[in-house]
Amino acid sequence: MRRLIFEPEHEQFREQVRRFFEREIAPHGARWREQGYVDREAYLKAGAQGYLLPWAEEAYGGLSIRDFRYEQIVFEENIRAGEIGFYINLHSGLVAPYIGKLGTEEQKQRWLPKCVTGESILAIAMTEPAAGSDLAGMKTRAEDRGDHWLLNGSKTYISNGQIADLVIVAARSDPNAKYGIGLFVVEAGMAGFQRGQRLKKMGLAAQDTSELFLENVRVPKENVLGDPSKGFAYLSTFLAGERLIAAVGAMAAAQTAFDLTLEFVKQRRAFGKPIGVFQNSRFVLAGLRAKLDAVQCFVDQCVLLYNKGELTAELAAEAKLLSSELEGRVVDEAVQLHGGAGYMDEYRVCRMYTDARISRIFAGASEIMKEIIGRGLGLDERKAR
Repeated sequence: MRRLIFEPEHEQFREQVRRFFEREIAPHGARWREQGYVDREAYLKAGAQGYLLPWAEEAYGGLSIRDFRYEQIVFEENIRAGEIGFYINLHSGLVAPYIGKLGTEEQKQRWLPKCVTGESILAIAMTEPAAGSDLAGMKTRAEDRGDHWLLNGSKTYISNGQIADLVIVAARSDPNAKYGIGLFVVEAGMAGFQRGQRLKKMGLAAQDTSELFLENVRVPKENVLGDPSKGFAYLSTFLAGERLIAAVGAMAAAQTAFDLTLEFVKQRRAFGKPIGVFQNSRFVLAGLRAKLDAVQCFVDQCVLLYNKGELTAELAAEAKLLSSELEGRVVDEAVQLHGGAGYMDEYRVCRMYTDARISRIFAGASEIMKEIIGRGLGLDERKAR
């Protein structure tokens, strides 16, 4: 189905972006998956093309493009034609906006230009070994020492943890407040800041995920984002955008898996004819095609709402839930229709199957999305007591 949200200039941009990922990113994917992380050069190349933080103002080296559709295209084409482990979406769409929207003028001048060029790679550290993503159970603490904050604690499952130059760390700044949390920018090289082992995962082999340790890390007051007691509110504010980005990525992956499978069943033959003409193959792909078109329309509509500042937490949760669940269904059917070849790493659908499993967990698990949607319907257990 033709997607109606894009103008001719968006489609021209997409062609340019696709060529970049095909030529500059995809050829390195196998090596990056083997080594477990993406070369820094990938960020520099993307930055040189203006694909990092396009929303940043020109004063900070950006393009001042506030139309999220351009970022959507970059994220989609990286998955289709580049390497899913190249977390350009995390750098540009999830972490950098904290600096762009919460940072002081001095902080933005200090950090954003190198984030735009790819010289500084970003990460955000919330999850902890004992508490998971439960911010109320956060143990990492920040103590106000007058001219600086002293951070102690540990984080885990941190994307870009090994290669990040700037890490936004969520830490408990008020031990007496349930959500007394601050956001602190920890810079590579700060005394007491250490990276643990690169964690081995089921999928996303090229994307490094790590443990981080903070032992008496002195963070200057100039590295605090916003009010050091309002970090929980800040994190909540950015969740709708994060879930929309997850939905965009899930749909791009699902569509790619479908396209690969459709081509495969047209070429692979069994009993003297292409396996795609068997009724089961036709019915499975027909059902997926209908679902893909329906959910893509919904996600695209959410993009337009996001552009207007009207995307609600409930709609973002719906988009994330529907897209990630559909991605899981599509890649599973893709492997089945590939047969034994689908279990072989040389076929992309094999890797896409394991890559996709995290989509129903990160940025809020499917169960959490249902909770948010249900509460939006007025079905809130807390209010019923």
